[in-house]
Amino acid sequence: MADAKVIPFDDDRSRGSRGAGSRRRGSSAESAPVGEGPVGEVQPLPVRGAAAGAPAAGPDGPSGDPPAAEGGGGEDGGLERRVAAGLSFLRRRLTGDYEVDDFGYDAELTDQVLMSLLRPVYEKYFRVEVKGVENIPARGGALIVANHSGTLPLDGLMMQVAVHDHHPADRHLRLLAADLVFVLPVVNELARKLGHTLACAEDAERLLAQGELVGVMPEGFKGIGKPFGERYKLQRFGRGGFVSTALRQGVPIVPCSIVGAEEIYPMIGNSKTLARLLGFPYFPLTPTFPWLGPLGAVPLPTKWTIQFGEPIPTDGYAPEAAEDPVLMFNLTDQVREQIQHTLYKLLVQRRSVFF
Repeated sequence: MADAKVIPFDDDRSRGSRGAGSRRRGSSAESAPVGEGPVGEVQPLPVRGAAAGAPAAGPDGPSGDPPAAEGGGGEDGGLERRVAAGLSFLRRRLTGDYEVDDFGYDAELTDQVLMSLLRPVYEKYFRVEVKGVENIPARGGALIVANHSGTLPLDGLMMQVAVHDHHPADRHLRLLAADLVFVLPVVNELARKLGHTLACAEDAERLLAQGELVGVMPEGFKGIGKPFGERYKLQRFGRGGFVSTALRQGVPIVPCSIVGAEEIYPMIGNSKTLARLLGFPYFPLTPTFPWLGPLGAVPLPTKWTIQFGEPIPTDGYAPEAAEDPVLMFNLTDQVREQIQHTLYKLLVQRRSVFF
């Protein structure tokens, strides 16, 4: 993959397109229990009579049974709403009554299904800790630049969940992926649904011009395919194509450092012959893969930290600055050094690879 073609790889959250059962942080997934009106006011249910806890019933209802607990029936009502939302979601999927953008991003499917599948891995398996998410702008385009590692690009997906679940403005990260992602069956479709697109300047500029958050991992295959002995040592950031893209659109660059991904598949060797036969940039050999078969493909449950650094502004430069190789080199080096410095700081602070 030539640097001129691809900004090496390694989704804005839908606004108004959430389904009724989507997960929204900062608010309850269930509304007030059945039988309750505004806060602090309980409305009697006409069909339930005194069993619903009407005030005139006294301590015991007409049948002598204790009154229903306050809020009783709320759980059933919440279940009914979730079932109704699920059925509504299925109806829209079966009838095609949903939207995707020009890149194939399916906001509803991402929010309600794909993120729900990734979230247990993020929260329970890798136990990701997020820092500095407030450094990501609340609106408008921005380019998030991160280190890349781990043999398989799980770090990009975990960074996407981190923005999706923790950003106070409910933003969605659109990742730029290598062309290999879009030739693999199944992976291609899922990547498009998640909002990923080809790591080229044209696609990146279109997304940034639309006010999207765009994520790029300039190390590309050099980063995820490096030996375990070189972990957390950043590889070359190409020719600075991501800086040129940010300068053209005048958007800030947000450095991102990810610790924990390097150890999920410790790469102790690379079978170049198998890589050429399969058309892969490398074929990893780890302590468990391929020796343990499919079991060896299970990543180690390391403890992750993702830290977003202070944004580097680019809107103060003239339009022709995107063609200045010296400026691009200096900004690229500044971003790379900030990521590397944060990686070292996070490594010193962590107690263990797994805890």
